[in-house]
Amino acid sequence: MQLVHEKIDKVLVVKLLEKRIDAFIAADFRGQMGVFINEGQELIVLDLTEVDFVDSSGLGAIVASLKMLGGKGDLVIAGACDKVMSLFKLTRMDRVFQIFATKDEAVAKLLA
Repeated sequence: MQLVHEKIDKVLVVKLLEKRIDAFIAADFRGQMGVFINEGQELIVLDLTEVDFVDSSGLGAIVASLKMLGGKGDLVIAGACDKVMSLFKLTRMDRVFQIFATKDEAVAKLLA
């Protein structure tokens, strides 16, 4: 699994460099998010601009990452394509996650 991350003020931006978040990478993704959260990251933007497919395992890993925060922070989504947005809407996860068009919008909201 390939990802990059950057710190903008107190917000961690995690960008997946994969086309798919599926069963093949879900466990690695969840593990890496756990590392970030255990290091004290509480405000996280998950940048999905490179991702064009998320399966149930991938969605489960994203939800698990939010649960790892234990209500002590926030995980928001940025840059989801139409296909990924459809999954979030179909599963009603668009009611669980704040979803923004761009990373910059997401960071601004978390810093507000």
